[in-house]
Amino acid sequence: MSTKSRTRSKTRLSRALGIALTPKAAKYLEKRPYAPGEHGRTKRKQDSDYAVRLREKQRLRAQYGIREAQLKIQFEEARKAAGLTGENLVEQLEMRLDAILVRSAIARTTAQSRQMVVHRHILVDGQLVDRPSFRVKPGQLVHVKARSEGMEIFQVAAAGGHVDVLPKTPEYLEVEIDKLQARLVRRPKRAEVPVTCEVQLVVEYYAAR
Repeated sequence: MSTKSRTRSKTRLSRALGIALTPKAAKYLEKRPYAPGEHGRTKRKQDSDYAVRLREKQRLRAQYGIREAQLKIQFEEARKAAGLTGENLVEQLEMRLDAILVRSAIARTTAQSRQMVVHRHILVDGQLVDRPSFRVKPGQLVHVKARSEGMEIFQVAAAGGHVDVLPKTPEYLEVEIDKLQARLVRRPKRAEVPVTCEVQLVVEYYAAR
């Protein structure tokens, strides 16, 4: 899929779910705050409980750009852990390497972040990691490989090019953007995570399956 097509599909999905999945989609949503398609402007009929839960699950999945199978695995892990399942789920997803890169403004979008990781530009505590789903532990340092720092994509990030279009850096991260590095200080708390989702509805969706 070309970059243009990917941008178009992300914008369309953003409008369908009512949330901005990329900075570009946020601009489109300001202009067109309704669902895509010929019936987008018409008032939606009352959704069933199932439809509401499904949409909330799709919202969470889309914001992290993960497959259904990955989300289901994360849910099962969150369910077995101590504490509230929904909060555990978001906190786990937030510790993914690709999510940390976006939150720290090293990457502009999840797609860009994933590309950085897969193309082997990212280190965790000095070790190369090429899995976007890698879970960063509190205390670990995420940084760009020295040989990659001169690339335009990283130069833009180091100059603070993404800071204004992304949510404010959450307190569970210590970021030195000019050095292209971020440390996960502690486990995130759901209330601090800039994700739009009623997590209890996601829990109910899976509990009913």
